[in-house]
Amino acid sequence: MSYNPAKTYKTISLQTANQLELVVRMYEGAIRFLELAKLGFEQTDPVERIQTIHNNVMRSMEIINELNLTLDMERGGETAIQLRDLYNYFENRLFDSNMRKDMTGIQEVIDRLGSLLEAWEEIGEEQSALAVS
Repeated sequence: MSYNPAKTYKTISLQTANQLELVVRMYEGAIRFLELAKLGFEQTDPVERIQTIHNNVMRSMEIINELNLTLDMERGGETAIQLRDLYNYFENRLFDSNMRKDMTGIQEVIDRLGSLLEAWEEIGEEQSALAVS
């Protein structure tokens, strides 16, 4: 077994990340996989095209599902309800886009996840500023 410093760093950073950082990383991962899925539309080989789109959309859907499952519906109130509705919408939109091999839904989810990611990052910055003061 070989030593991989990048993998070791990633494992340690995930183990020590707070909840907010994990949410941000999950959003980043979902967006990254959807961007890779979009690259599948450029593939000339039909098998590669379908596999690239499908595999990356499915990875993104798994992340969105995990975000959905970890919502604290009791403490999260209206925000948790709205996020649950959004995550369900994203999953349905991606499922449909994957089946039809249509980039429109993929781009829509990327855009909406990007907006949510910005909001989570702002919350993180505000928490950091409060911790310093």
